[in-house]
Amino acid sequence: MSFGLGVYSPFGLGLEWPQNTGFRTLATKASLTTAALNPVVAVKLFSGLSLGAGMVVNYTRVDLQQGLTPLPYNDLFRFKGDGWDVGYNLGVLWQPYDIISFGATFRSGMKVGLNGQTETELNGVQPTTYSPASTDLPLPLKAIFGVSYRPTPKWNLEFDADYTDWNQVQTLNIHQASPPPVVPLSQVPVTLDWQSSWYFEFGATRYFDSGWHVSAGYIYNENSVPDAHYSPLVADLDRHFLSIGTGYKGERFDFDVAYQFGFAPSRTVTGSASSAAGQTADGKYGFISQGVSASVEVHF
Repeated sequence: MSFGLGVYSPFGLGLEWPQNTGFRTLATKASLTTAALNPVVAVKLFSGLSLGAGMVVNYTRVDLQQGLTPLPYNDLFRFKGDGWDVGYNLGVLWQPYDIISFGATFRSGMKVGLNGQTETELNGVQPTTYSPASTDLPLPLKAIFGVSYRPTPKWNLEFDADYTDWNQVQTLNIHQASPPPVVPLSQVPVTLDWQSSWYFEFGATRYFDSGWHVSAGYIYNENSVPDAHYSPLVADLDRHFLSIGTGYKGERFDFDVAYQFGFAPSRTVTGSASSAAGQTADGKYGFISQGVSASVEVHF
């Protein structure tokens, strides 16, 4: 048997648009921060087969902002809240032969009760007002299936299929205890209607006798946001990621560095729902990202 403790962020989002966009009454800023504390236990049932399970204690913080009119810097509607929930995760590893391993993990969905406040501002008409507010945010279940094939000790070829049940995220109803005159609604709906999607991931690593290794990988990420309720809060597209890296394993220190480039063919959104001010998210969207990562491991 073995025991472990993980601390990680299962979901995250940070996005901000200029005030002069044509959809500021739909979204101007969004952030989602999650932190999970995950104690786990694993047991080796017999040679080649291991099972694991754990409890996930998850903290979530959300900040959503949008304008009330098409006029830049003139107004604001904002919800900030945070909350906790508990879920679980399961895992299985099966290695029938030395050259091949199969693995699968499952993380349960959660519904986090977010408590905080709304902030409403309309310059020249209404001063900034606040109201206690709350909503329930579903965090979707995830299931990942993977295989590792090592035809020789010098090569490792891996493939993963990663499913996320975003279909759980439909409409968030923000409940205001004291609705302000500018937004006199005790319940403010935020319609998302997301769709479940997949990541498909392939990677290869070549090991050398000197302790060095080089790796390369590719990821395809399916879009989860339909045109009908396309939201700039999460300007999703079908995306591709290419990565390359190198590393070294020594007696006392290990290290790895990697570079990743992400891109998406442009997506034209039509027929999206309009805000109360008549603005829509219709338009052409693109995506490019670059990232560098580095890690160091010390053996005691």
